[in-house]
Amino acid sequence: MRAVVVNQESTGVEIVEHDRPVVGYGQALVKVEYCGVCHTDLHVAHGDFGQVPGRILGHEGIGLVEEVGAGVETLKRGDRVSIAWFFEGCGHCEYCTTGRETLCRSVKNAGYNVDGGMSDYALVTADYAVKVPDGLDPAQASSITCAGVTTYKAIKEAGAAPGQWIAIYGAGGLGNLAVQYAKKVFNAHVVAVDINQDKLDLAKEVGADLVVNGREVADVAAYIQEQTGGAHGVVVTAVSKVAFNQAIDSVRAGGTVVAVGLPSEYMELSIVKTVLDGIRVVGSLVGTRKDLAEAFAFGAEGLVVPVVETVPVETAVAVFDEMEKGLIQGRKVLDFTK
Repeated sequence: MRAVVVNQESTGVEIVEHDRPVVGYGQALVKVEYCGVCHTDLHVAHGDFGQVPGRILGHEGIGLVEEVGAGVETLKRGDRVSIAWFFEGCGHCEYCTTGRETLCRSVKNAGYNVDGGMSDYALVTADYAVKVPDGLDPAQASSITCAGVTTYKAIKEAGAAPGQWIAIYGAGGLGNLAVQYAKKVFNAHVVAVDINQDKLDLAKEVGADLVVNGREVADVAAYIQEQTGGAHGVVVTAVSKVAFNQAIDSVRAGGTVVAVGLPSEYMELSIVKTVLDGIRVVGSLVGTRKDLAEAFAFGAEGLVVPVVETVPVETAVAVFDEMEKGLIQGRKVLDFTK
């Protein structure tokens, strides 16, 4: 079968012929239809979290169950399911039993420490695969499997409420979905910030009330304060220390900054401002199975429409190169149906 894997030097990806996986107890074999390409895949390919040469990438996989192993009661042949970053938790730790399963210290992540969804066939742990509802296009569902659920959960962490201002730093693959969830699900007012005008044009198209080009506005945070009185919440999907620092200065007193992007840097913040203004700074890591089911449901209802472009599997190396250069609009999705 075809598979997109981390190359042996951990400097990028390559497309190889790989053995088809064998189903074990509690597992299901999925015939992959689509798998989105996420910036986290780029981090894994470059060894930023530790080198994993030969690992099959992908955690935005969608496909049809072809075979179920012994002990499986939750899936059957023909079910359309996800292959997500949160692949499996231990099921019994304090995080798994209190609705914070993505923080499990024994977590398995698809496309990082277990093989992911960028292959013709992939394995899932049946109890952790989330079913895709009828009416949701599978290529669009692939984007919700990571980008969608990550931003949906982050906006919940920001405490978004109707009529409040939510600022989204980074209007790319995650950001355009963040705009849609904030605007169309939580009924908030939305500011989108980016340094690429094409991404801001897309953000405006999908619902942003205000867009800010960081290359053209001298003081982004001051501008947001002037226009909105300060955001009630900020979600930072940008892979940039500058964006995180601007986010702190963009919120009003009592505001929340939610960190999602993963730049290999440290953010700076004034302790005095943080204390006196009662600012919360929190990290948000993808979402639980329940979060993903909810995110899928809003997609199936048509409230959130991911902007995706399906491309041949054979273009995977070029897609990763485009992502590294920041050239992708919305989400590139590898089409394994062809």
